[in-house]
Order: sequence, then C-alpha cells, then structure tokens
Amino acid sequence: MKAAVYKGQGRIALDERPQPEPRDDEVLVRVFAASICGTDTKVLRGGHFRVGVNDTRVLGHELAGEIIKIGQHVSHWRLGQRVSVVPNIGCGHCDMCRKGLNNMCPDYKAFGIDIDGGFQQHMIVTAGAISGGNLFEIPETMSYEEASLVEPLSCCFNAWKDLSVTPEDRVLILGTGPIAGMFLQLARAYGARQVIVVGRRAERLEEIAPLGATHTVDSSKVDVVDEVMRLTGGHGVDVALTCAPAAELQVQALSCLARLGRINFFSGLNKGTLVELDTNKVHYWGLKLLGSTGSSIEDYARALRLVETGQVRVTEVVTHRFGMCEAVAAFDHALSGRGMKTIICPQEERLQ
Repeated sequence: MKAAVYKGQGRIALDERPQPEPRDDEVLVRVFAASICGTDTKVLRGGHFRVGVNDTRVLGHELAGEIIKIGQHVSHWRLGQRVSVVPNIGCGHCDMCRKGLNNMCPDYKAFGIDIDGGFQQHMIVTAGAISGGNLFEIPETMSYEEASLVEPLSCCFNAWKDLSVTPEDRVLILGTGPIAGMFLQLARAYGARQVIVVGRRAERLEEIAPLGATHTVDSSKVDVVDEVMRLTGGHGVDVALTCAPAAELQVQALSCLARLGRINFFSGLNKGTLVELDTNKVHYWGLKLLGSTGSSIEDYARALRLVETGQVRVTEVVTHRFGMCEAVAAFDHALSGRGMKTIICPQEERLQ
C-alpha cells in the first residue's frame, strides 16, 4: 500500500509499505478521505513538541474510511462499517479522562502524532481508541469527505459551546482559513445577528464570505478596531474568535469586545510568545477570556450530528482534492497558503 510519510523537518515522501495486520484487539480501516490540518503543516515545518524533527510518522488525524479487518477479540464492530475517528486517545485513568475530557489528558496519544494516521491507504485503529470510544460509525447519508471534516468541526464546537452565542450577538472571527470558515457556519447555524470576518488577503475574504459573513474587513487596508466599531455602531462585538496564530489578533479581538463580551483564543502561538492585554478592561467590563484545544468524545458526537442534519456544510471549506500519488503535491499546496481545505483521497491515484 502507499503512505505519505513525514521523514523529518520539511520532508514528506510517498512510500510503498506492506498492508498492516490488526492485532486481536484492533481493526484495520481502508481510508477514503483524509484532510490536511494546520497541525500537519506545523509538524512538517518542525514546530510540534510531540514530533521530533528527525522522527518518522504517517501524519493525518482528520479521516474516514471502512473497516476491512477485525481482530478476533473486537466486538460491537463489523466488516464494512463506515467509520471516522476522534484522534486524541486519553489514558482513561486521570482526572480529565474521568470527566470525559480525553482531549485534556496529559498522557494522551494521538493518530498522526504518536500513532500512524490517515495519509495512507490502510490504517490500524488501536485497542486504546476502540475501548476509549474514539471510533465512530458514520451515517450512510454522510460522505467520507464530510466525515473526515467532522474532526476539525468538533474542535470548533468545543470552543463554540462555551461562548453561549445567541441570535442577539455580534460575532467577530479573525482569520480566513478553514477553521474560520467552520466558525462562520456555526455562527450562521446559531443565528448570530452580525458576523464580521477579518483577513489580510482580498481573495481569501471573497472566498470565505459566502459561508456566513455579514461583513468582511481587510486588515491590510483599514484599522481593524476602528472598522469593527464602525460596523457595530460603536457597540463592539459580543463574541470574538482568533483563528490564526498571530499575537496582534488577540490584542485586536480584545479591543473589539463589548461589555460582557466573550473571546476564545483558538489558535495557539509559538511557545514563549507573550501578549500584553488590557486586564483593566477585562475586570471592569466583565469579559470572559477562554481557550480550548482539540475535542472530547462528546464534542465529536455533537459535531457529527451538526453535519448529519445539514446545519453545518463542512465541505464548503474544501477547495482542493488530491489522489494518493499526489500526496506530496497536496502538502506543497497546503503549505503555499492557496485555497482553504485540502483533502487527500487515498483510494484514488490522481485527482489533479
């Protein structure tokens, strides 16, 4: 079988490997769709603390496929079931895991990080993932491509659920990547009265606006805070999300918040980056500053339902698709910053 393998900083290679055999407590999945995430490109650039610059790993944690082999001790799963996975596998014993927060487990293992992931034609789902509830059956009405995108949506939902968005709220989204696109769709689904998206590239703003923006702001042409205040009649926004790893966006977002505003610093910054914030405004205006990472099993289930019911149309963020033989080109494309979401289809040779 073919696999796109990370072989150290800046290097992805298409390798031929034997098809893996599941152990007695594992299953083998034929992968039909795997999408490239910002975490994958971060690893490739050499910026992930759990993957060394000289490690070898099959990346990919946003994936869906079909069970084709089952270990003899595995029950409740059958051949031919269409499945997707929650990538972060908790230890099952710590305080976070006991609360159902596998994504917050300090000893988690993850597909595409610690365990070979989805950028290969066949992938083992481990015993820990099966016993931990990380394997999900996907509805017959859902495509593999849609199912592969439930994972990033679940991360967005994890952030979204604590922001308590109502139809009376004004929402600000800073960034124009696929995560921003999913937040736009969540804002649309929850009926936010005004949704402003900020970016610095006119073509990307034009691309993302139809997903749910009422206004766009080109940060290369105007002052972001002044423009947001103008668009909101001086009120400011009730909810803000930073969807790009830039310190100045966090400062801008806080400056745009109205009284009792809520913010989620969704995109992490480089380790050691410090940001100066006006904590007096936080104190006197009753602001809520939140963070989130990954998603729990419950978050994933909720996101799956949002896609199944059509409340969020995740494939609207997909702009490019590549076959397995084009996997290296797919990563080059994703690293270039062109388009939004890139999908690799491991059972197709070429799509470009």
